[in-house]
Amino acid sequence: MFPLKVILVEDDPMVQELHRQFIEKIEGFAIAGIASNGVEGLELIRIHKPDLAIIDLYMPQLGGLEMLRGIRSEGLSVDVIAITAARDIETIHQVLQQGIFDYIIKPFTFDRIKKSLGNYRLYRLTLDEKKTLSQNELDQLLTKNGGEEKQAKILPKGLNVNTLAKIIHFISNEKKFVSAEEVAEQIGIARVTARRYLDYLEKEGKVKIQIQYGGVGRPVNRYGMM
Repeated sequence: MFPLKVILVEDDPMVQELHRQFIEKIEGFAIAGIASNGVEGLELIRIHKPDLAIIDLYMPQLGGLEMLRGIRSEGLSVDVIAITAARDIETIHQVLQQGIFDYIIKPFTFDRIKKSLGNYRLYRLTLDEKKTLSQNELDQLLTKNGGEEKQAKILPKGLNVNTLAKIIHFISNEKKFVSAEEVAEQIGIARVTARRYLDYLEKEGKVKIQIQYGGVGRPVNRYGMM
């Protein structure tokens, strides 16, 4: 699932470039296209089918709110973060009614957009690795407080969210249980590193272990998704 594809919709060229640089600094995201108004933005979403659209509200031809309504009316499967100078209650309420993931008011800091995209990355990772959610897990996703901090709590130091996602994807698509060596070969990491990720997933209750006996040497642990 990584990198997550992003469409950026912003009419000011200087702000557009600033946003692009910010997004490209954040791990796990790639710019799929850039538009200068809502009409172009909708077309890029239809073509590229991105995971996320980051949009301004005040734009020529078709503003951000009208673009949002177009996304929903067409049933386009894309999440949205609004980055805008609009701070009046009526506009904020109307935009939130369209089910956006986050609302960022200009001017903003790099840390604010990093936090927002960290929340979104965690949200997508959680949805990708689970078939069902508990109420507590759903509450954590819906509140979206401190995505980077949550990630730090969820992943021990030295583990990477993108590598974890690749391992989960690989194991989920295998019909048989796999060993740490097979995971390492598939993902392109050392066996000892693969074992660390697998131990983490086992402790979190994401994978189960089958012990394979037979032959010379120690038994081999094999892993499958819960």
